[in-house]
Amino acid sequence: MSTPENQVPEMPSSTKLISTLAVVAMISGLLVVLVYEFTKPIIAENQRLATERAIFKVLPKAVSRLTFVVENDKLTPADDKTVGELVYAGYDKNDQLVGIALNAAAQGYQDTVKLLYGYQANSGCITGFDVLKSTETPGFGTKITTDPDFLANFKCLDAKVNPEQSGLIHAIKTVRHGTKQHAWEIDAISGSTITSNAIGRMLNKSGQALHPIITKNLSLLETAKIQSKNK
Repeated sequence: MSTPENQVPEMPSSTKLISTLAVVAMISGLLVVLVYEFTKPIIAENQRLATERAIFKVLPKAVSRLTFVVENDKLTPADDKTVGELVYAGYDKNDQLVGIALNAAAQGYQDTVKLLYGYQANSGCITGFDVLKSTETPGFGTKITTDPDFLANFKCLDAKVNPEQSGLIHAIKTVRHGTKQHAWEIDAISGSTITSNAIGRMLNKSGQALHPIITKNLSLLETAKIQSKNK
């Protein structure tokens, strides 16, 4: 029997529609989990390699390094897979400590800016940094890695620890371009003050928290490489 041309087709039941959507959602969720699990070790390895390159960039005199994790006010030997605040100690060919590499992060103009910076505990200087993550506007936020005047801030950015070993003597801060007067100030990049300010905030936050811990454990860091060879 033929169907009348003006007859409206029967709509599927709401139960069938809900069941179909549930199956599609379940399959989609499963695919997301599978992709995440597949890419997770790849992403982790890429992050490890990026950190490894950054360590030797901010500590150019280092030929080897050791990893430590912060536990209260102490540093404990660790590896790169350890969860927590990691500290990287760099050593020269004679196993002498040449500097410390530390992580720092803060909100920039578009997203979080993450970097690794070099710190000299004996002089109290921050001597350079390498960006691990940034999505700032090309030509503005990215000037933090290319602008020579901005990079000059890090020949020796004062980050000395106070006598009480509770924080920095002077808080690190970013100042308006051309107004820097003190060694603990960062001369901002003209036209990129938001990203410049983020650098100042993250270095001050990291310095206030970690530099006193490094000072308290400096003897451990200085002898750790030799002791690790003697084990």
